Amino acid sequence: MRYGETGVNLEIDLSRGSIEREETDPRLTELHLGGQGTAAKILWDRVPPEVEPFSPDNLLIFSTGLLDGTPVPGANRTAVNTFSPQTNLQAHSMMGGFFGPELKHAGYDKVIIRGKAPDLVYLWINNDKVEIRDATHLRGKGCHETAAAIQQELKDDRIQVAAIGPAGENRVYMASIDHSSGSAARMVGPVMGDKRLKAIAVRGTKDINIARPSELFEICLPLIKEINESPFVGDWMAVDDNDSFHHDNFAWGHARVRRQGYWNKKIEKRFAAIKRRYVDRQTGCYNCPKKCHLVVSYPGRQRYFFKCYAKDTYHMAAFQELDFSYDILGVTQEYGLDSYSTPQVIAFALELYEAGILTDKDLPGMPSDVRGRFFYLVEKIVHREGIGDILANGVYAAARQIGKGAEEYDHNTTKKFEQVPIKLGKLNPPYFLMIATGEKMAITQIEGSFPQDPLPTMEEREKFVRDWVAVPDDKFKQYFLEWEKRDVISNEASCAISDWNEAMHYIDDSVGLCGFLSSFRGQFGGRIAYHIHNIPHLISLATGMELDEAGLWETFRRNRNLVRALNVRRGMRRKDEAPPADHWAVRDNEFEQKLLDDYYEFKGWNKDGIPTRETLDKLGLDYVSDDFEQRGILPKSEGVTTK
Repeated sequence: MRYGETGVNLEIDLSRGSIEREETDPRLTELHLGGQGTAAKILWDRVPPEVEPFSPDNLLIFSTGLLDGTPVPGANRTAVNTFSPQTNLQAHSMMGGFFGPELKHAGYDKVIIRGKAPDLVYLWINNDKVEIRDATHLRGKGCHETAAAIQQELKDDRIQVAAIGPAGENRVYMASIDHSSGSAARMVGPVMGDKRLKAIAVRGTKDINIARPSELFEICLPLIKEINESPFVGDWMAVDDNDSFHHDNFAWGHARVRRQGYWNKKIEKRFAAIKRRYVDRQTGCYNCPKKCHLVVSYPGRQRYFFKCYAKDTYHMAAFQELDFSYDILGVTQEYGLDSYSTPQVIAFALELYEAGILTDKDLPGMPSDVRGRFFYLVEKIVHREGIGDILANGVYAAARQIGKGAEEYDHNTTKKFEQVPIKLGKLNPPYFLMIATGEKMAITQIEGSFPQDPLPTMEEREKFVRDWVAVPDDKFKQYFLEWEKRDVISNEASCAISDWNEAMHYIDDSVGLCGFLSSFRGQFGGRIAYHIHNIPHLISLATGMELDEAGLWETFRRNRNLVRALNVRRGMRRKDEAPPADHWAVRDNEFEQKLLDDYYEFKGWNKDGIPTRETLDKLGLDYVSDDFEQRGILPKSEGVTTK
């Protein structure tokens, strides 16, 4: 009997119309846990680097986390992995809500999709009954409209649906897969659209076996109470009214100047009033007491959910106020557009228009007001009409397709992907490393365990570290105590801090824990729900695997290096690893390159950022090093390999 997981993956070939259930090897769970970890192994084994993202042979993998559906509160994430048409690298996105646990209750750990359907279809999973059904009647419908139509068609409003809108159908690179509970898997929608898969609908009523259920319940019941009462957990970016940090330090107008000093008490009061006027209630994900999703009813728009940065992205890109975000989100979320990258692409286009690189010929009928221009460009992008067909490929590709100097306005991409458009003064070395070397699309999928800035006094720092339970080693407390200036911190500390940040996210993304209960909240000190010290015990109680902190950390390193290897095999090298040029006002290239050298050495990678054979073999990834040698990525080794 398998505990914590079902031990079964659902294999769907849309080209052949075949459906197969495959029992999985428990050894892979021991090595990679679940979620993104085991998905990375599947991608390595089955999608060679010669396969293009829009090839039928590319896989689209929906993975439950190892702890999804167990009593562990906040364990509900679905990892969606594929190879991105925007970057040609692995795409990794996390989706909360109810989809992952429902899939596991239906009896599956993963849905692995290959091929392309002849026409639009949706997948209906009802425990042991699995069907590929016609979806041509859903063509052009929005994400939530699609979910509602499927629930009505199947006569069950408890069905959990993940769907694409018109943006995904048209293979817009910023397309997301939206879950009807208000969560979304960012930027993986174009692959789902290319496979002509409109939606996956799931209903599950099976039990999930737990190795030591009474002991797990004893731990989880007080955890729920602690999560609910603690001020240190929850997605404050979605629900808080005071958002001075983002508004004063970020420039959502893509490459525009920072609105430093914009935020004040008057604006805070005005934004709070807008929120109270249009937000009906707050909701949460499966088995989580936090209410991080806002339910918005805006005049002329159907009611919708959102969380995280979506509260701010559009009005900051347009330099408007909060009501504009509420208005345009009612359209873009139904279209299935990512609310993180899309505003940057639109702002980029408007900059080109203001600079004369794009003209009225490119943008016929362009409105004169900025709000109208945003809505105009949304329609062009979603339907790939005119210039929208180019903008739909993201800033990096669009800049090079447009030419005429448009490349100079590509200030905010790394590895061809739009990054958080921060506008800060002096460089933060650990954040430089995370943005440069991260392979998860955005810093928000890497940061969070260590504060972004030092505290001004030793008294404040000592108070901060006093109850900092999340640290894997007391050296991190010392790093923070000694940290006085943002840009002055040792390379040793920067490497270790970046590694710890990565570790927690890779662990969360394998076991299905929400980062706002774990990896993303460690930067606030004090008590948080999950950390390196208690996660191994939870895994052991749920699955029966014997796991300690050292073993969990080794699993992180194995998964991290495997994801690295996937991208290295597709051509990623050191030359690709640099944050956007204007992220920080003061830069020192010599220092940054030395920092990158030290980080690569810390990780066991060579000077080009490629994991060495010694590193790979020690982690049981000798099949990776063998492949690298055969491809000439690593030099041929001599003698016996190290296991």
